[in-house]
Amino acid sequence: MEETGIPKIQRYVKRTGSHFLPSFKTDMYQRHSPVLTRWPCWLLTGCLACLWTFSPLPAQSAPQLALDPVIVKGLTNPLFLTHAGDHSGRLFIVEQGGRIRIVDNGHLRQTPFLDISTKLSSGSEQGLLGLAFHPAYQQNGRYFINYTRAKDGATVIAEYHVSSNPHRSGPYEHRLLIIPQPYRNHNGGMLAFGPDGLLYVGMGDGGAGGDPENRGQAPHALLGKILRIPVDPQAPGRIPNENGVTEQEGHPEIFALGFRNPWRFSFDALNGQLWVGDVGQNRWEEIDVVRFGENHGWWIMEGRHCFRPTTDCATQGLTDPIAEYHHEGSRCAITGGYVYRGVHMPSLYGTYVFGDYCSGEIMGLVNGKVEVLLPTAARIASFGEDEFGELYLVDHQGSIARITHKASTPHPR
Repeated sequence: MEETGIPKIQRYVKRTGSHFLPSFKTDMYQRHSPVLTRWPCWLLTGCLACLWTFSPLPAQSAPQLALDPVIVKGLTNPLFLTHAGDHSGRLFIVEQGGRIRIVDNGHLRQTPFLDISTKLSSGSEQGLLGLAFHPAYQQNGRYFINYTRAKDGATVIAEYHVSSNPHRSGPYEHRLLIIPQPYRNHNGGMLAFGPDGLLYVGMGDGGAGGDPENRGQAPHALLGKILRIPVDPQAPGRIPNENGVTEQEGHPEIFALGFRNPWRFSFDALNGQLWVGDVGQNRWEEIDVVRFGENHGWWIMEGRHCFRPTTDCATQGLTDPIAEYHHEGSRCAITGGYVYRGVHMPSLYGTYVFGDYCSGEIMGLVNGKVEVLLPTAARIASFGEDEFGELYLVDHQGSIARITHKASTPHPR
């Protein structure tokens, strides 16, 4: 019998004796960079491969990492961390229950930037799940959120604007996209702007276990996909009707298909590659570098292995992950991260950093292999970047830490 995400974590909790039951199973890097001036080549030609060629890193040893605490109390079920690209140095933290909090000069502001707790359904794998600031936020004050709404659990992608107070959001919500959810789990949740200026959305397969309706492979369904939608009038494409989506063959919003639960993804700030951590079923977690039109196999494949059927499955036309890892020990769910492009950890530069929610291990893709960079006691809900490309760990139990070199001096606050 197939096992859904929540029973799988319950099995982990029972085995380890933990009293903490996770509430989930599961950006364009917004610094200004010269690389952005190269992107029109594929916007004009439609060819992503011109810049998205994957090159393995030269041989290197796994760097030694440490955690520098930033916030240790005052947060409730944090799920994500990002910045606004406004040169303020602030960090914005998403809480699953519906609030966005601000860390300003190392201190957690008591008044939330946004509180939509009355609008959403939270708990299990639902809640306020994603946040992305417009690349021109400093000029236009626009940002976007991903949440599951209260009345039916549907995914809502909505736009908000900052108020006259830079630490407070305005209250008005403009809904860009509503996607019905058949079950409470596998909602995805990630939002990020791509180098093309479009908003990318990670959608899980809709839930239950084993994708019973095969939505990951269905071109008429928006579930089990990476989507991209325009948010600016001059952007190519269209914004779907805010009253819901039409189940028509081949939605233009679909960027790539065949995902189980792409909980967290990111764009490499150097070359624009889209890196996705796709949460597996019962055995394999996978890392994908995703290009337009690709099918990453879910429901047919789990990682590089046949899922349905379990042997001799039809793999023609499917794209394998670039890496995977097995559910050994307490590992259960990948948390996708970032290719490190900061300056304080030179030995980590160019390494894709990610983790596992249940084991708490921070891992990296080193010489094409999955390596443990730092064991932790965290429930790794997410990683995040500041404006300088430095990495942070978001512990679902309520804390934030900056990732540093083991011998480096703690970041001044």
